[in-house]
Amino acid sequence: MRNETRLLFNGFVSQIALINGVPDATAQFTVAPAVQQKIVERVQLQSEFLRSINYIMVPEQEGQTVGIDITQPIAGRTNTAGNNRIQPADPTDTSEVNTYRCERTEFNWARQYSAIDAWRHRPEFETLLRDAILKRQALDMILMGWNGTSVAASSNRTTNPLLQDLAKGWLYKIRTKAPLRYLKDGALTGSGADKIYVAGGVELYNEVTNNVATAKADFVNLDALVYDAIELLDEWHRDSTDLVVICGRDLVHDKYFPMINNAGDKATEQEARDRILRSEKQIGGLPAIRVPFFPANALLITSLDNLSVYEQENSRRRRLADEPEYTRIANYDMANIDFVVEDYGKVALVENIVLAAKP
Repeated sequence: MRNETRLLFNGFVSQIALINGVPDATAQFTVAPAVQQKIVERVQLQSEFLRSINYIMVPEQEGQTVGIDITQPIAGRTNTAGNNRIQPADPTDTSEVNTYRCERTEFNWARQYSAIDAWRHRPEFETLLRDAILKRQALDMILMGWNGTSVAASSNRTTNPLLQDLAKGWLYKIRTKAPLRYLKDGALTGSGADKIYVAGGVELYNEVTNNVATAKADFVNLDALVYDAIELLDEWHRDSTDLVVICGRDLVHDKYFPMINNAGDKATEQEARDRILRSEKQIGGLPAIRVPFFPANALLITSLDNLSVYEQENSRRRRLADEPEYTRIANYDMANIDFVVEDYGKVALVENIVLAAKP
C-alpha cells in the first residue's frame, strides 16, 4: 500500500471507530444502533427493489413477524344481550407460520492494495470504499431473498452461486409454509428439440407440424394463468390495487421492459441488475415488473410491501484490518437477518412455467 493510501485508510478506520464510540475499529466491535440504522438506509439506497419493500429492525433474534399490514377483515357484530363479550380482532397474521429467525450472515470483503491505491487521488476516497461495500450487500440481499433454500453452518459460493445455502428466502417460505398458494407445475409441461412439445402423452402445439386442431395447453397465455393464480389469494386481497406480477426474464419479452438510464453514466446491464423494470403492458390486469435475480420461469403475485427483510438490532459486528501478508485490506462485517412474507394470504407463486408457441 502506498504511503498516501495508508494515510487515507487509517483515517477511514479512525472515522469508523469515532462514529461507533469505540477506541479501535481494528478489533471486533458492535456497531452502534444509530450507525446500524444508517447502514440499513444506505443499503436500501443502492437498490430500487430494497427501497420498495420493508427493511425492519427487530429487537429479538426470533419471534412473531411484525405484521405491518392489515391481513384480514375486522368488521363484525356481537350480541351483548346474550352476555357475549366483545372480542376485538387482531387484523394481522399471528399464526405459527408467521414467525421469523434472523440468522448470522457475513458480508466480509477484501481489496488488494493495488486496487485502493488507484483511488488515492480521489477526494471521495472514503465514500467510494463505503459505497462499493454497500452495493454488493444490497445485491446479495436480493439474491438470498429470491433463491435461498437453507441455512448452512458453512456456506459454499462455488456450489451455491445464487447464495442458496445462506438463508431461507421468500419463495422457499411460500413453497414450504403456504403450499396452497403455490403452483409448481402444470399437467402439460414438456420440452423437446425443434419446438416439439410432448408431456405425459399429451400433445402440445408444434408449429413445425401446425397441429392446431389437436394441441392442448395448461393455459392459452400468461394473462389466463395470472387470472387463475389470483384465486390463490385470500378473497379480500384479490381486488387490492397494490398487487403486482413479478416475472422471470423468460416469460415476457424484454421489449416490454424499457430500461431508464438516469444520467447516462451506467451500462444498461448495471441498470438491469439494480432497478425494477416495469412493463409497458399488464399481465392478467396487473402491473408486471422484473426484479433482479428472480427465477427465470416463475411469477409471483403480491404487493411489494408484503415482502420484508428483518435485521436484529445490535447484531451487526464489524472489524477492519490491514493484512500485509495478503497485500490487502479487509472488512469483517456480519449481521443477523431473515426474509419474511408478512401475509401468506396475499401471495401466489407459480413456477416451472413452460411457454410453447401459441396455437
